[in-house]
Amino acid sequence: MSTEFTLSAGGYTAVVTARAAALRVLRFDGRDLIVPFPAGGPIPDYRGIIAAPWPNRIADGKYTFDDVTHQLPVNEPERQTSLHGLAFPLDWTMKESDAGSVTLTCTVGPTAGYPFALELSARYVLDESGLHASVTAVNAADVVAPYGVCPHPYLVAGPSPLDEWVLEFAADSFLEVTPDRLLPLSLARVAGHEFDFRAPRGIGSTEIDHAFTGLTFDDGLARLSVRDPAGTGVGMSWDESCQWLQIHTADKPAPIPSRIGLAVEPMTCPPDAFSSGTNLIRLEPGAEHTASWSIYAL
Repeated sequence: MSTEFTLSAGGYTAVVTARAAALRVLRFDGRDLIVPFPAGGPIPDYRGIIAAPWPNRIADGKYTFDDVTHQLPVNEPERQTSLHGLAFPLDWTMKESDAGSVTLTCTVGPTAGYPFALELSARYVLDESGLHASVTAVNAADVVAPYGVCPHPYLVAGPSPLDEWVLEFAADSFLEVTPDRLLPLSLARVAGHEFDFRAPRGIGSTEIDHAFTGLTFDDGLARLSVRDPAGTGVGMSWDESCQWLQIHTADKPAPIPSRIGLAVEPMTCPPDAFSSGTNLIRLEPGAEHTASWSIYAL
C-alpha cells in the first residue's frame, strides 16, 4: 500500500500519494473538486499523477534527440505509444511535510530509452485559496536532457452530469489528431468549432481529447473554469511554463463509467514533442525547470 499524506487548510482537504506523487483527493467543504480514486490500489486512468519527463504520448515510443535515436517501452499498446512519462510508476520519497504541505522527490533515469538522469521534486501546498502545486526538474547528468511535464487531474464541477457543465478557457487553436492513435496532425483555429470555449458554454455531448494552445495569460497565469448548473464549480490556473493544455472529457465505452470528470492537463509541450521538438525543454546539465498550477473551488 502506497504511503499517502493528508493536507488541510481553509476548508480544503487534499490527499497526495507517494506513488506517482499523485493527487488522490481534493475537497472543499466536503465537496470533491477532482475525481478521487481508492487508497492502496492501482491509479485508474492516470488520475492525479505527475506526467514526466514527457506529458501525453510519444508515437511508437521512438524519438531522436541530438542525432541519437532512442526506443522507449510502449505502455499504450492499443495505440502503440509511450504514454505519460516514466515517473508515474515510481514511489516518490517524502522530503518534507506539515499540516498544509508536502514535498516529494524521485529520480528518473537513466533507463531504457531515456539515458538521462533527472531529480524531480513535486510540492503541494494548501491554503484558503486552494491547492498550489509545482514540479521542479534538475538535470543530474552531464548531458542535455529532453524534458516536459504536466499534472493529470480530472476536475469535478458538481453533481450534475458532465454534459451539463459550463466550460470556459481562452485558447485560440487546437491540435488535430489521428482518430485511432491520437497523434498530432496540424493546428486548427477554435473559431467556429465546437472546441471554442473562449466564452463560457455547456460542454454538451462534445467529445474532447485534444491539446490546445494560443492560451491567454493574464498577470502570468492562464485560467480555466468549469461550473455545474447546481451552482458549484472548480477552477484551475497555471503559469507560462505551460503553453499547452490537454482537455479530455473522459469518454469510455460501456459498461465503464464514462464522462465522470474533465481531465485538465497544463503541459509544457504538445503530444509527441520528443519527436517534433515543439516547445521541448532542453535541460542543460545542472539546470532546473519549474512548472506550477493551482486548483480551487468556485
